[in-house]
Amino acid sequence: MIWYTALVLAVAGERLAELAVALRHTRWALARGGTESGRGHYPAMVALHTALLAGCLAEAALADRPFLPVLGWSMVAVVLAAQGLRWWCIRTLGHRWNTRVIVVPGMALVTGGPYRLLRHPNYVAVAAEGIALPLVHGAWVTALLFTVLNAALMAVRVRCEEAALASAGGVPA
Repeated sequence: MIWYTALVLAVAGERLAELAVALRHTRWALARGGTESGRGHYPAMVALHTALLAGCLAEAALADRPFLPVLGWSMVAVVLAAQGLRWWCIRTLGHRWNTRVIVVPGMALVTGGPYRLLRHPNYVAVAAEGIALPLVHGAWVTALLFTVLNAALMAVRVRCEEAALASAGGVPA
């Protein structure tokens, strides 16, 4: 369980790094006339992602979930792939990437990197990680709850992003 705690804490550290990047990008976007949408759902998103990390550790410990090597190591690979996809998204979007929905009017939509394959690849990474990280140590209830709640949140989030991009005049590059 010690190594699993270290993995979850490493993911938490990665999330803190994301927030630092997002803060820099927020300042950049606002300085260029960016406008924020979806402030109402942002606290729920932060709470859900925090609960994912806490739930992984709590369920694995309190429900005495075993580490099943075939499942566990497979899910570690998925967690690592999700991190790779997430940072590919961040690198591709550059200053435009954010944890918030902030759009700078008139900027062309990014259609390179993972965005040439998927409209919202970062959310694929989030969904994969939300299933895989708990399952590394058998926390299936956490994986199930996160998946259901994240799907509901993503329905709101994607509509918000699409509306913000449309109203800002973003067109494919």
